[in-house]
Amino acid sequence: MATYAIGDIQGCYNELQHLLDRVAFDPARDQLWLVGDLVNRGPGSLEVLRLVKSLGDRAITVLGNHDLHLLAVSVGVAELHRSDTLDAILQAPDRDELLHWLRQQRLVHAEGNYVLVHAGLLPQWSVAQAASLAREAEQALQGDDYVTFLSRMYGNSPHRWSDDITGYKRLRVIVNAFTRTRILTPQGEMEFKFKGELPNIPAGYLPWYDVPQRASREATVIFGHWSALGLLLREDAIALDTGCLWGGPMTAIRLEDRQLFQVSCNNPVAKHW
Repeated sequence: MATYAIGDIQGCYNELQHLLDRVAFDPARDQLWLVGDLVNRGPGSLEVLRLVKSLGDRAITVLGNHDLHLLAVSVGVAELHRSDTLDAILQAPDRDELLHWLRQQRLVHAEGNYVLVHAGLLPQWSVAQAASLAREAEQALQGDDYVTFLSRMYGNSPHRWSDDITGYKRLRVIVNAFTRTRILTPQGEMEFKFKGELPNIPAGYLPWYDVPQRASREATVIFGHWSALGLLLREDAIALDTGCLWGGPMTAIRLEDRQLFQVSCNNPVAKHW
């Protein structure tokens, strides 16, 4: 059995299929860990959802910001953006089945010494606390009042964690940390506008994984979301969003021996990323 963690797919269905062929993925014995953002911007979001759903428990995916955006659009609490490529899902005959399945997926998956998340963890959170907080937001997303949760999910504040935060503000911090964060102050204040490369990080901020004394530093956190960061391979952090959507490769890592596998992008949305 092998476990392959794969970076952001974002509707790049053909590249995903090529990557699965490249690693000789066998659902009878192997497992996929997907860092989220299964959908949007690429041309094959519907096919990606159908494929991942069909794999059942052989594919573990955490939710990314684009996945949550799809859910919010589907219930009318967010509008499609000009660059979205979600129409095929929204008009599909199996739309409701796919969206219900997506709504059941996790925000964090922790197993052994690995943690799978779309964007990052706040420095105060141990792995156990992160998993517990993820369950809070997952229960809201999976509950009967999930439309209200999706409608209250958006916003940049509060931008820092406190155990005293309650209600939808608490859930918003949790979701933002797991699906949107890239850089923080040393005190854990999130900043959401920056999407660039490491040398251009604004003064006073640093990558979330570099905050001193981060409570989750003993684990290996596997994440995506930050295509300008690219591939990062450290003992405590593995970044796998290598910008397939923008012309970079799609990347997988076999967790048992840390071997990398990559396939080229066939039809990038843009010439640079």
